[in-house]
Amino acid sequence: MADLKEDLAALRIERPPERSGATRVVVWVLALIVLAGLGRAGWVWATRERPAEIQVARVAARATGTQAAVLNASGYVTARRRATISSKITGKVVEVNVEEGMAVKEGQVLARLDDANPRAALAFAEAQAEAARHNIAENEIRLADARLTLGRRKQLVKDRVVAQSEVDQAQADVDSMAARIDASREMVRVAERQVAMQQTDLDNTVIRAPFSGVAVTKDAQPGEMVSPVSAGGGFTRTGICTIVDMKSLEVDVDVNESYINRVASGQDVTAVLNAYPDWQIPARVITMVPTADRQKATVLVRIAFKELDPRILPDMGVKVTFLAPAAKAGKDSANSEEGTGRPTLLVPKAAVRTENGQAVVFVARADNVVERRAVRTAGEDGSQLEVVAGLSAGEAVVVSPSPALKDGARVVVK
Repeated sequence: MADLKEDLAALRIERPPERSGATRVVVWVLALIVLAGLGRAGWVWATRERPAEIQVARVAARATGTQAAVLNASGYVTARRRATISSKITGKVVEVNVEEGMAVKEGQVLARLDDANPRAALAFAEAQAEAARHNIAENEIRLADARLTLGRRKQLVKDRVVAQSEVDQAQADVDSMAARIDASREMVRVAERQVAMQQTDLDNTVIRAPFSGVAVTKDAQPGEMVSPVSAGGGFTRTGICTIVDMKSLEVDVDVNESYINRVASGQDVTAVLNAYPDWQIPARVITMVPTADRQKATVLVRIAFKELDPRILPDMGVKVTFLAPAAKAGKDSANSEEGTGRPTLLVPKAAVRTENGQAVVFVARADNVVERRAVRTAGEDGSQLEVVAGLSAGEAVVVSPSPALKDGARVVVK
């Protein structure tokens, strides 16, 4: 029995001594103070000023004397001389001597058509011409005989052996033979023209290059029919190949009519092919086509490359930059800050905003704080503005700053 009591006593949990009322109040007050401190800290953290997210661009420098860009546009490389070579007559192709990418010279034979019928027609015309010539010879012999007869009868009339009527008949025979000879000679000329026409038809079976260039397509094969017009329900070809004169390559650009006043004939242009984005090609404006596209509100501008290159191919996409005249660029450089000829600085247009008539930018410093700074701008350079005072090359300016952005605000760069 004693052991059982001891075991039960061992299982009892001793409770801590109860605290007094004053101690409990102190504990609750401390707990409330801690909770209030945590709540205030959370409210301060939640309502703190967060750094604004910004996008920046570096201030670029354009060297002195470099021409400024006044307009950017895009277009395509086109060939001024480009032709799909066809035949003048309808015929069956028997030979094609051209392949894609082949260089051809003016007059080179590109293809031949079946010439059996033209050759037969030519031979027939030549035979007719020869027969007409023999007919002239026969009539000339008869004319000579008629003239002898006329002479004899005139002598007999003098001797009063024959009547005058026989002389008249002989004269008529002479005149008739002379007229027949003249008609035969005309027939010979007609036959010769017929021979020339048949020879032309025979020559038309040989298709030659009209100018030197490069074949870019091959449109017909031996055995197919070709015709200068579409016929045969789509089974007749209308061309042998397409030739491009690579010396006539230029750029066609559609310029919005709102900016066409920035373009002039002879203006310098920089062209960049989409295939070679790091290659700047010098060019110049040939002319502006004197009409506008009503649907697109654009004007076509033709641009010539100053130097051609084998890498330039027809129908390539190209971006062009129209440059300001060199005289204007030099004048802008001379008007730069203090006339020192320092490089003109360029910033995106979206980085500059006007406040109370003053152009200002926000410069992002290294300590993630922006500085509001007044600047002095000059002309435009495409999508950028020229800055002649207030900035230094390499500084980071905020692009499209928020209206709420203030001087000294903390920021974080995206």
